[in-house]
Amino acid sequence: MEPMESSGDEHGDHETGFEDLLKNQAFLSASMRRQLLRTMVKNLPPKVQRRIKALKNLQLDYLKLEAKFYEEVYQIERKYIELYQPIIDKRKEIIAGNVEPTDQEADYNSPGEEEDEEMNEKLKQMSLDLKKGLPKLPDDVQGVPDFWLQVFKSTEVLSDMIQPHDEPILKHLKDIKIVHDQNEMAYTLEFHFGANEYFKDEILIKKYFLRSELDKEEPFNFEGPEIYKCTGCIINWLPGKNVTVKTIKKKQKHKARGAVRTITKQVPNDSFFNFFSPPLSSDDAKMDEDSQAILATDFEIGHFLRARIIPKAVLYYTGDVVDDDESDEEEEEEASEEETDQSDEEDERPAKPAHKKGGGGHAATGPDGQPAECKQS
Repeated sequence: MEPMESSGDEHGDHETGFEDLLKNQAFLSASMRRQLLRTMVKNLPPKVQRRIKALKNLQLDYLKLEAKFYEEVYQIERKYIELYQPIIDKRKEIIAGNVEPTDQEADYNSPGEEEDEEMNEKLKQMSLDLKKGLPKLPDDVQGVPDFWLQVFKSTEVLSDMIQPHDEPILKHLKDIKIVHDQNEMAYTLEFHFGANEYFKDEILIKKYFLRSELDKEEPFNFEGPEIYKCTGCIINWLPGKNVTVKTIKKKQKHKARGAVRTITKQVPNDSFFNFFSPPLSSDDAKMDEDSQAILATDFEIGHFLRARIIPKAVLYYTGDVVDDDESDEEEEEEASEEETDQSDEEDERPAKPAHKKGGGGHAATGPDGQPAECKQS
């Protein structure tokens, strides 16, 4: 009799555990939550399962239309890039010092910003300390010196790419232009350089290819256009100026004679300019994990340049847009959560699961009014 009683208790515990999972399913890992929901659906009455299948087919119809929507968005974006171009060209001329803005063009008043008084005092002191170490430019300096280098260095994702030996070259970067392809969903980033002692090219290019279609194996994962391929360009480096390679010396011992000789060879070197030489294949099955990771990061950078940096370059230069705002908010939340947890422990009350905010920034909206960020495959 005792084993039967034990079995009954185990069954009751199992039911209680399942009920707890259903109540707290939002806090399960993605794989556990997926399995839980699939099990729940499979245990529904046949007629309900039939209706759910119909709902999934409706969802597919919706996603097919959404894919078409993004194809049309691309054409609209291409049209507006042409309309933006006179503004971008004027920006380029002012940065280069080829034209001076009129009094009307230079008449801009920064909107007032409310800040925490204590933090504001700390920032003021930091600004005073920084001023002492900043280089002083002459009053008659042309344009905005090192504009794009400063923009890159002010953003985490691009700053990580820049090595000390890249900076003198990036000082010659005059403009970055987006060119949309007329025949396919693709765009090219053109990096325009002034004359320099490093390479012959005036323009370095990077092209990204997009697709807006449902995956045959996982159609419900569609979230908008994705970058699936990119191509770079050959940089015609001047002799001894290629910063993407470095020369190392290595001692080599002859097996038979025992003589030692020193040989030199070139090996890859970390550099921003490796950006123009991405992995050749975008077929995941043929690429090793390192190449896949490099390509995935490359896609993110390409989208970041296109959607954020190029349209809002001056705001990154001035600090009106800072890509760490989201991280700062999360750190503040985490600190707040820690204080709450400590307080709860003192009161001997269990802490509730914490909710985190979603990603920051602004993106184009989809047909349902939700942000549509360009996904990386």
